[in-house]
Amino acid sequence: MPICAKLTGNLFEKTMQMNATTTIEPAHSGSGTARRRVHAQIPDDKAMLRAAAELTRDINVARPEIYWPDMLGSALIGYGLLAAAILLDNVPLAIACGVLAVFPLYRALLFIHEITHLHRDALPGFRTAWNLLVGIPLLTPSLMYENVHNLHHSRTRYGTIEDPEYKALALMKPWTLPLFVLVAALAPIGLLLRWGVIAPLGLVIPPLRRIAWERFSSLSINPSFRRRPPEEKERGWFLFQQIGASLWAIFLLSTPFWLGWKPLLVAIAVTSAVATFNQLRTLVAHLWENEGEAMTVTAQYLDSVNVHTKIGALWAPVGLRYHALHHLLPSLPYHSLPLAHQRLSAKLGPASTYEEASHPGLVVLVMRIARSTMGKRG
Repeated sequence: MPICAKLTGNLFEKTMQMNATTTIEPAHSGSGTARRRVHAQIPDDKAMLRAAAELTRDINVARPEIYWPDMLGSALIGYGLLAAAILLDNVPLAIACGVLAVFPLYRALLFIHEITHLHRDALPGFRTAWNLLVGIPLLTPSLMYENVHNLHHSRTRYGTIEDPEYKALALMKPWTLPLFVLVAALAPIGLLLRWGVIAPLGLVIPPLRRIAWERFSSLSINPSFRRRPPEEKERGWFLFQQIGASLWAIFLLSTPFWLGWKPLLVAIAVTSAVATFNQLRTLVAHLWENEGEAMTVTAQYLDSVNVHTKIGALWAPVGLRYHALHHLLPSLPYHSLPLAHQRLSAKLGPASTYEEASHPGLVVLVMRIARSTMGKRG
């Protein structure tokens, strides 16, 4: 799930052209198990798909007693540490608070992913509360993911030019990878411009408003993606979020004139770290080996990543360390993913297709994708 806004993604557009060859050297995850290169037409493993559906029927309901405290607690702790980083005069302590603020704010922000998959009638008030407490304050309202992320899960769109969240990163040149991660550091500035400058100007310049919606209103990494106009039933909800984000961005841009530069600069630094951290997670969420073909469900699963180490919960929170499993069961709540994984692993066994999507950790995955790009020069 990418959090770097499309506005900064466009800076990356000219560097993200396909440099694919038709063959990649077989990679190894480090677990000692040989990995097949993901191919779009890998036949569906019907036993795995059937087991995934049957073994999770009793755990597919979102539990408010988990969602609400997790989201509210993460936001409260994150904002408290951010406030301390701004207010403390002790520089080392302020820096420590700023660093620590990244993790709970990151976790709170990633509930945007859950919101896109929640049924409209599930968890009444959660979407609104999250937008008021997290999405709008961090200038990432849920409209930037709603009706965008679902395209990534489409059976016919995943990995194709119509997927807003896919580029064949493993087939690109080596220098594109650090650029892909580091460009996320510009996300807070891009979001301030998007909501504090472009949005107000769009009120009087209709062509700019259309461009802003198509290109700067989605969390995507595919620079070719153009967002379609919202449906009638969504316009009021999206307008509420846009007004809120715009007013908050204008307020933030005004703060240096009466509070000085420190609060805004500290907030930008912390949220920049959040965006960069998330972009690194995005880099290893998939194997990024598809060259634009429509893929079977099993191929999509194998192109995605499960990481089961406990430290994975830190850099891929809110269930995202089970990203491959999530692509099998997109509507399964994040708190049910660990149990679903246990059941499927026990049912299907260590030699199954299911286990092929399991990888040891962040460093091994980064090394894998880096190796796959080493043959690309220029």
